[in-house]
Amino acid sequence: MSDHGDEAASARLQSIHPSVWIAPSAQLFGKISIGEGSSVWHNVVARSECQEIRIGSISNIQDFVMLHIGYEDPTIIGDFCTIAHHATIHGCSIGDACLVGIGAVIMEGSVIGDGSIVAGGAFVPEGRIFPPYSVIMGVPARVIVERDNTRVNRMNAWLYHRNAQALREGNQRAWEGAEFQAWSAAKQAEIDEDFE
Repeated sequence: MSDHGDEAASARLQSIHPSVWIAPSAQLFGKISIGEGSSVWHNVVARSECQEIRIGSISNIQDFVMLHIGYEDPTIIGDFCTIAHHATIHGCSIGDACLVGIGAVIMEGSVIGDGSIVAGGAFVPEGRIFPPYSVIMGVPARVIVERDNTRVNRMNAWLYHRNAQALREGNQRAWEGAEFQAWSAAKQAEIDEDFE
């Protein structure tokens, strides 16, 4: 939470699970809820002067992301999502197990279906609806192929969950070494088993 303004008033509006890791430089304003095991990284700004911002469990909002609402539309991000560096998410709905690439922009009223990927640099105009399992690219964005990306997107979300938990302990090298390789293989097997 930001140290600007009335912190007590902002805290009353926010519902953030105790397990969530929030970088000290992140700034959160207004009505925001964040689910278990998620993380909010360096220099994220999230503002909800009306509506709300809702982030599910085991999702990660990476460095320099901007989350904002529309006047008529909340911003909703599902479980196991990755919102990559410098993305702008503006009054839209993103389903479970989605990945939004670096520098992508998703505008008001748009819906990204479960298990989708929005490529880096894509621009999704207002009110666009994309079905589950879409790979979305371009300016303006369009579906280039339909493919279930759920497993790979969930694995990516778990990687950032691990990274955030390591940072709590001062470990900035969570993705190297034999222990990491063993953890990664076990987690991938767990995800695969969920889909058999």
